[in-house]
Amino acid sequence: MKDKLLTTNHAVLFLCTSMYLGTGWSLALFSFPGAPDLTVDNYYMQFVPQVTAATKFFTYMTMLMIALAGVMVWSEWKTAYRWIPIVVLLGVVVATGLTMWKILPLNELMANHITDPSQLADVLRRWMGFNRIRVGLWTVQWAAMMTYFGLEALKAREAR
Repeated sequence: MKDKLLTTNHAVLFLCTSMYLGTGWSLALFSFPGAPDLTVDNYYMQFVPQVTAATKFFTYMTMLMIALAGVMVWSEWKTAYRWIPIVVLLGVVVATGLTMWKILPLNELMANHITDPSQLADVLRRWMGFNRIRVGLWTVQWAAMMTYFGLEALKAREAR
């Protein structure tokens, strides 16, 4: 029973890292290239409601990820895999810090209806730059979890 619960814990953490990976790369591939088309007249409806909804959802998911990664650190502490949940947990903490101290203030500026085109361009440039860093962190988190499940699959295959 303990093994099934731990596998579920680790799988849900992998799901969460996958959701961040998909969201981040979707932004990088499909939203960032369209940013130059955003103006003070059209950016709000194309940006603010979506980012606000994502922030609410991901806030709870991030709290869950910290708890799941903590369980995984504890369960893998005496194994060769202990570094994997540590990498994930550190990635979550750093990405959360970046979000709280750099990205959320920019979100707030945009939510307050920027009317100056040069200010909007500067805010979007900084927002995209910080998000590129965050996408990198999310990619590392996902890669760590993928490594864990890949190593577990190899171990299971060798045991056959």
